[in-house]
Amino acid sequence: MEFSRREAIRIGAISALGIGSTLTAKASTAYDIDSGVGATLDRFYSRGPWARGFAQRTAGILVFPTIVKAGFGFGGEYGEGSLLIRGRPAEYYNTVSASFGFQLGAQARSVIIMFMTPDALEGFRIKDGWKVGVDGSVAIIAVGAGGAVDTNTIHSPIVGFIFDQKGLMYNLTLEGSKISRIYR
Repeated sequence: MEFSRREAIRIGAISALGIGSTLTAKASTAYDIDSGVGATLDRFYSRGPWARGFAQRTAGILVFPTIVKAGFGFGGEYGEGSLLIRGRPAEYYNTVSASFGFQLGAQARSVIIMFMTPDALEGFRIKDGWKVGVDGSVAIIAVGAGGAVDTNTIHSPIVGFIFDQKGLMYNLTLEGSKISRIYR
């Protein structure tokens, strides 16, 4: 059976809509999000003493315990998380992005975004629908040999860590992700 380009696009769009509705169908409660945030931060802190020390220097930490990405030609990803200020949940957010290209399957990852300055945090909070790479640049931090990070050399106002169940991940980006406030 031969598909035209238009039919392929239509099938891809329907698949992406199905994936998107599946990903958003289970909206988390505040309790669910807070539980996931705590577990995600515990995993992050277990990377070494540098992790907790680095987190203590932030103005705010946005944690997405699980961002699910799925695709079949068209792809999408969705996750819900919480912004912590002084260690307490302040607001809840979701992240959404879409992509096109060869992709098949699904994966889950956790994301921690740290706002290192009050100005960076305020710029994030006042923007409705904050877009990574447009409204603010997130420097993704790579972990060096032995699992350590030289936090003294990090000077970006917004830094991010991306990891899966195995640990911190390399060569990933958050570009194109849209982060919006939700009410829980």
